[in-house]
Amino acid sequence: MQTGKKVVLTAVERGDLEQLLAWRNKEEFRKHFREYRELNMAQQERWFNEKVNNDPTTIMFSIRRRSDNELLGCCGLVYVNWVHRHADLSLYIGWKDSYIDEEGYAEEACALLFDYAFNALSLNKIWTEIYVFDTKKKKLYDRIGLKVDGVLRQNYYYDGKWVDSYILSILASDWSKGKGAAKKAGSKKLPSRR
Repeated sequence: MQTGKKVVLTAVERGDLEQLLAWRNKEEFRKHFREYRELNMAQQERWFNEKVNNDPTTIMFSIRRRSDNELLGCCGLVYVNWVHRHADLSLYIGWKDSYIDEEGYAEEACALLFDYAFNALSLNKIWTEIYVFDTKKKKLYDRIGLKVDGVLRQNYYYDGKWVDSYILSILASDWSKGKGAAKKAGSKKLPSRR
């Protein structure tokens, strides 16, 4: 468990799957995900069993509000490359259908996750891909110190047109220089899963 002022990152539990699936399948959310298909419970359970519980390149957390333990969303590191020390960021807040909230839950969840990734796991880089219309995540990622590494032109087909995607990243050295929000999160470190 990783604890901040507002949120706690906990292991994804089987009891979380139905709510996570409902949020993940919302069309307004799904358009932002690389896995664009609507999923069924069998696929969600396969993800939980194969990826969350048994894949060393996937580290996922449920995001819970600290005050009442309410499930808010999901975040994690996927495609972790243990040789080159980088991982892809996964994040959304389903609570109140917000996707990325204004209350700071997503920001603190990222801070806790980055602190864990860079300090407990000794990763060097966290990267992600977002589509140019994903302005909520772009504003959040700008605020917490991710930088645009490049643009993939016409990389996604949505709503009858081609759109570009950004590749963004943050390095451990950026995070340690205080460009991230680790200090604000008040995080406690987790032991390494390796």
